[in-house]
Amino acid sequence: MSHMIRKLISSGVFTLSLILTGASYAAPPTFQSAAKQAILIDFDTGAVLYAKYANTPMFPASMTKIMTSIMVFDELHAGRLELDSTFRVSENAWRKGGSKMFVHVKDEIKIEDLLRGIIVQSGNDASIVVAEGIAGSEEAFAVQMTERAREIGLTRTVFRNATGWPDPEHVTSAEDLAKLANFLIREYPDFYSYYSEKEFTYGKSLGGKPIIQGNRNPLLYKDMGADGLKTGHTKASGFGLTASVIRGSRRLVMVINGLESVRARSSESERLINWGYKVFDNYPLFQAGETVGNAEVWLGDDGTVPLVIEDELTITIPKSARRNMKVKIIYESPIPAPFKAGIEVARLEVTAPGITPIIRPLKTSVSVDQLAFLGRIKSAINFIIFGASSDS
Repeated sequence: MSHMIRKLISSGVFTLSLILTGASYAAPPTFQSAAKQAILIDFDTGAVLYAKYANTPMFPASMTKIMTSIMVFDELHAGRLELDSTFRVSENAWRKGGSKMFVHVKDEIKIEDLLRGIIVQSGNDASIVVAEGIAGSEEAFAVQMTERAREIGLTRTVFRNATGWPDPEHVTSAEDLAKLANFLIREYPDFYSYYSEKEFTYGKSLGGKPIIQGNRNPLLYKDMGADGLKTGHTKASGFGLTASVIRGSRRLVMVINGLESVRARSSESERLINWGYKVFDNYPLFQAGETVGNAEVWLGDDGTVPLVIEDELTITIPKSARRNMKVKIIYESPIPAPFKAGIEVARLEVTAPGITPIIRPLKTSVSVDQLAFLGRIKSAINFIIFGASSDS
């Protein structure tokens, strides 16, 4: 990194600039989506690549079942359920309309089968079975779902049922669904594989043939790296999809909603994700604990102190903006001694055309003591005569 560093010192503020080579900058093409609500984010960095009314209340329809499955994953993770545990099917669950797993009243269904019925087949009956099995009733389960949503960080979501059945108070936002998908992928990788299954067979038809149902996620059937998550559709919500795609080491998470047809949902989701991979990329800048630069010290027994960044920093920006990306260390120079290691004394600022500046704190890596009296006098005289940056 040192060969790219250029020091700029003026007005008591130290800046370090990294100019990264690459194509000349041009603003990325504006993406136009037919979806009423949409968001596309980078899983690792959290960068929002595209948003359209992402915080506007919307009806999630069967994308609700992402939360329903998380509630089951919570129970499995806590040891209160096992995959071969069973729940009994109530008449209420059996009678529910819409998409079905085709369970029968009083059947004892394994949790793993119910999960596949919810995730792959989008079964409303299966969703109610687990709701009643965990909370006693679907209404009580919906309250628990909303409480869990708040714990995860969903601020615009209220659940009134376990299925996404139309209810004027059953609402979420595209951003909240993206957060929910991120949470599931990060916290439950062992269970996430259910979302990539393309079909599940359960029960038999009146003619005695096995009932095979395919996953409704259109991206799973395309060679584009999709491995989840969930579709949704009601007359009020339109056609929606919460999806995730991984290519190499980079994962994108997308939510679209309010489309007019199954075909539009399929083509629009593919188009948005491909655009995200084509236009943006991730650029690792610093590892956790890496020394970013040195700050000048006033009246200390060391003239400089290394500045470190606590967490790894990788940024997502348009590929065309890479050449114009700048990284600066900003602090009031010099830093007066004494001070201890781990004190925040500066900030790292990353800028590039078309992005909001990214700011991270920088801390001292070592403690620096104050000079003895005569040393302080000598240093002060040198400062008056030569200035604080005479050795730079």
